[in-house]
Amino acid sequence: MIETNDSQLVQKYLSGDEESLKLLIRNYLKPVFSFVYHFFNNHAEAEDIAQDVFVKMWKNLKKFDQQKKFKTWLFAIAKNTALDYLKKKKFLLFSEFINADGENILEETLTDINPLPDEIFEQADLAQTLEKIFDKLPAHYRVVLDLYYQKSFNLREIAEILGKQKNTIKSWHRRALIKLKEKLSNAPQNNF
Repeated sequence: MIETNDSQLVQKYLSGDEESLKLLIRNYLKPVFSFVYHFFNNHAEAEDIAQDVFVKMWKNLKKFDQQKKFKTWLFAIAKNTALDYLKKKKFLLFSEFINADGENILEETLTDINPLPDEIFEQADLAQTLEKIFDKLPAHYRVVLDLYYQKSFNLREIAEILGKQKNTIKSWHRRALIKLKEKLSNAPQNNF
């Protein structure tokens, strides 16, 4: 089977090939579901939102600027759909900002000699503990870590998806890693 990239699938769909749309959805269903799940930690709500994301994608595919990356565009739709849902439910998950810009200069300048979280991720025996700690991080940190480590977006692409400045995303990424490492170092071995 020949591997087809996203832009080719979009072009084929716009030319009338319905199977290309099915393939796009199949390729991104799990990543989009996982992404929106981090906003809510609720399987049913994440399913509903993921479905809405793909309906919006389908309705707006003709407007998609094919000079941009499809994956980034789709995840921006997912972020906006999740935020719209949060507004309707009047949740406030982004309440742990240090200041209006989300900046904390002290954390940015800390020198850290401990292993990096991506090294800790590789240790299979810590996976369960890591998942529990990860779920306790603020939603915006979870989203950045998920997009970076699980979905392989770079920081610029994450900033575009979330509609934030790249420096804000860098800061959130750094703070999320610091919090993750702090909580991992304080967690008892094999017991959380």
